[in-house]
Amino acid sequence: MCKMEVHPIGRVEEDEGGTRIVLDPAYGPALRGMEEYGHVLVVWWFDRSGNVASLIEEKPYVKGPDELGVFATRSPMRPNPIAVSCVDIAYVDEEGATVGLYYIDAFPGSPVLDLKPYTPSIDRIESPTTPDWCSHWSRSYEESGGFDWDAEFNF
Repeated sequence: MCKMEVHPIGRVEEDEGGTRIVLDPAYGPALRGMEEYGHVLVVWWFDRSGNVASLIEEKPYVKGPDELGVFATRSPMRPNPIAVSCVDIAYVDEEGATVGLYYIDAFPGSPVLDLKPYTPSIDRIESPTTPDWCSHWSRSYEESGGFDWDAEFNF
Protein backbone atom coordinates (compact mmCIF):
# COMPACT_ATOMS: atom_id res chain seq x y z
CA MET A 1 0.00 0.00 0.00
CA CYS A 2 1.32 3.46 -0.82
CA LYS A 3 1.79 6.19 1.73
CA MET A 4 -0.58 9.08 1.20
CA GLU A 5 -0.38 12.59 2.49
CA VAL A 6 -3.10 15.19 2.19
CA HIS A 7 -2.25 18.85 2.52
CA PRO A 8 -5.13 21.32 2.69
CA ILE A 9 -4.74 24.29 0.35
CA GLY A 10 -7.11 26.51 2.33
CA ARG A 11 -10.32 26.60 4.32
CA VAL A 12 -13.95 27.65 4.10
CA GLU A 13 -14.75 30.94 5.83
CA GLU A 14 -18.11 32.55 6.50
CA ASP A 15 -19.03 35.79 8.23
CA GLU A 16 -21.17 38.88 7.61
CA GLY A 17 -19.09 39.47 4.46
CA GLY A 18 -20.24 36.18 2.95
CA THR A 19 -18.88 32.73 2.24
CA ARG A 20 -15.51 32.17 0.66
CA ILE A 21 -12.59 29.83 0.30
CA VAL A 22 -9.40 31.37 1.61
CA LEU A 23 -6.33 29.65 0.21
CA ASP A 24 -2.83 29.63 1.55
CA PRO A 25 -1.32 32.75 -0.08
CA ALA A 26 1.16 30.57 -1.98
CA TYR A 27 -1.79 29.22 -4.02
CA GLY A 28 -3.06 32.64 -5.16
CA PRO A 29 -1.42 32.33 -8.61
CA ALA A 30 -3.16 28.97 -9.10
CA LEU A 31 -6.47 30.90 -9.34
CA ARG A 32 -5.43 32.63 -12.57
CA GLY A 33 -8.20 32.06 -15.13
CA MET A 34 -10.73 30.78 -12.58
CA GLU A 35 -12.67 34.07 -12.84
CA GLU A 36 -13.87 32.98 -16.29
CA TYR A 37 -15.83 30.06 -14.82
CA GLY A 38 -19.24 30.26 -13.18
CA HIS A 39 -18.90 27.17 -10.98
CA VAL A 40 -16.16 25.29 -9.18
CA LEU A 41 -15.91 21.77 -7.78
CA VAL A 42 -14.60 22.10 -4.23
CA VAL A 43 -12.94 19.02 -2.76
CA TRP A 44 -13.02 19.38 1.00
CA TRP A 45 -12.59 17.37 4.19
CA PHE A 46 -15.65 16.39 6.29
CA ASP A 47 -13.71 17.50 9.36
CA ARG A 48 -16.78 17.42 11.59
CA SER A 49 -18.36 14.14 10.55
CA GLY A 50 -17.26 12.79 13.93
CA ASN A 51 -18.42 9.28 13.21
CA VAL A 52 -16.58 6.18 12.19
CA ALA A 53 -17.74 4.98 8.81
CA SER A 54 -19.62 1.76 8.44
CA LEU A 55 -19.99 -0.11 5.19
CA ILE A 56 -23.78 -0.14 5.48
CA GLU A 57 -25.84 2.95 6.32
CA GLU A 58 -29.16 2.29 8.05
CA LYS A 59 -32.02 4.20 6.35
CA PRO A 60 -29.92 7.23 5.31
CA TYR A 61 -32.75 8.67 3.20
CA VAL A 62 -36.36 9.11 4.28
CA LYS A 63 -37.79 7.56 1.10
CA GLY A 64 -34.85 5.25 0.43
CA PRO A 65 -34.33 1.59 1.24
CA ASP A 66 -33.68 0.41 4.81
CA GLU A 67 -29.99 -0.15 4.05
CA LEU A 68 -27.52 1.28 1.55
CA GLY A 69 -23.81 0.80 1.14
CA VAL A 70 -21.96 3.96 2.14
CA PHE A 71 -20.70 4.39 -1.44
CA ALA A 72 -24.34 4.62 -2.59
CA THR A 73 -24.94 7.60 -0.29
CA ARG A 74 -23.78 11.16 0.23
CA SER A 75 -23.32 10.45 3.95
CA PRO A 76 -20.45 12.25 5.70
CA MET A 77 -19.56 9.01 7.53
CA ARG A 78 -17.12 7.62 4.98
CA PRO A 79 -13.88 5.61 5.04
CA ASN A 80 -12.13 8.83 4.00
CA PRO A 81 -14.25 11.85 4.87
CA ILE A 82 -13.78 13.58 1.53
CA ALA A 83 -16.57 15.74 0.13
CA VAL A 84 -17.11 17.28 -3.29
CA SER A 85 -19.42 20.26 -3.74
CA CYS A 86 -20.28 22.03 -6.98
CA VAL A 87 -20.83 25.71 -6.17
CA ASP A 88 -21.40 29.08 -7.82
CA ILE A 89 -18.43 31.42 -7.93
CA ALA A 90 -19.25 34.94 -6.70
CA TYR A 91 -15.77 36.34 -7.33
CA VAL A 92 -12.13 35.34 -7.62
CA ASP A 93 -9.35 37.33 -5.97
CA GLU A 94 -6.00 35.96 -7.15
CA GLU A 95 -3.99 38.49 -5.16
CA GLY A 96 -5.93 37.74 -1.98
CA ALA A 97 -5.98 33.97 -2.71
CA THR A 98 -9.75 33.94 -2.22
CA VAL A 99 -12.76 32.52 -4.06
CA GLY A 100 -16.10 34.02 -3.05
CA LEU A 101 -19.07 31.65 -3.02
CA TYR A 102 -22.81 32.08 -2.87
CA TYR A 103 -23.18 28.88 -0.84
CA ILE A 104 -21.35 25.68 0.11
CA ASP A 105 -22.52 22.76 2.24
CA ALA A 106 -19.30 22.82 4.29
CA PHE A 107 -18.80 24.28 7.73
CA PRO A 108 -16.72 27.40 8.29
CA GLY A 109 -13.19 26.23 8.95
CA SER A 110 -13.53 23.03 6.90
CA PRO A 111 -10.25 22.27 5.11
CA VAL A 112 -10.24 22.59 1.31
CA LEU A 113 -8.12 20.01 -0.49
CA ASP A 114 -8.52 21.07 -4.13
CA LEU A 115 -10.47 23.22 -6.58
CA LYS A 116 -11.46 22.14 -10.08
CA PRO A 117 -13.40 24.25 -12.59
CA TYR A 118 -16.81 22.88 -13.50
CA THR A 119 -16.93 22.15 -17.21
CA PRO A 120 -20.12 20.68 -18.71
CA SER A 121 -18.24 18.63 -21.28
CA ILE A 122 -16.67 16.58 -18.45
CA ASP A 123 -18.88 17.08 -15.39
CA ARG A 124 -22.46 17.06 -16.73
CA ILE A 125 -24.51 13.97 -17.45
CA GLU A 126 -27.50 14.65 -19.74
CA SER A 127 -29.56 11.61 -18.69
CA PRO A 128 -28.31 10.23 -15.37
CA THR A 129 -29.67 6.99 -13.97
CA THR A 130 -30.87 7.25 -10.37
CA PRO A 131 -32.92 4.99 -8.09
CA ASP A 132 -36.71 5.35 -8.16
CA TRP A 133 -36.80 6.39 -4.49
CA CYS A 134 -34.97 9.65 -5.30
CA SER A 135 -36.52 10.33 -8.72
CA HIS A 136 -38.50 13.25 -7.19
CA TRP A 137 -35.27 15.10 -6.29
CA SER A 138 -34.30 18.22 -8.22
CA ARG A 139 -32.88 17.47 -11.66
CA SER A 140 -30.29 20.26 -11.55
CA TYR A 141 -28.16 22.37 -9.25
CA GLU A 142 -30.26 25.41 -10.16
CA GLU A 143 -33.52 23.70 -9.12
CA SER A 144 -32.11 22.30 -5.88
CA GLY A 145 -32.09 25.65 -4.05
CA GLY A 146 -35.85 25.53 -3.60
CA PHE A 147 -35.98 21.82 -2.75
CA ASP A 148 -36.63 20.72 0.86
CA TRP A 149 -33.47 18.67 1.37
CA ASP A 150 -33.99 18.50 5.14
CA ALA A 151 -37.03 16.30 4.49
CA GLU A 152 -34.89 13.80 2.54
CA PHE A 153 -31.92 12.98 4.77
CA ASN A 154 -31.66 11.01 8.00
CA PHE A 155 -28.04 12.07 8.56
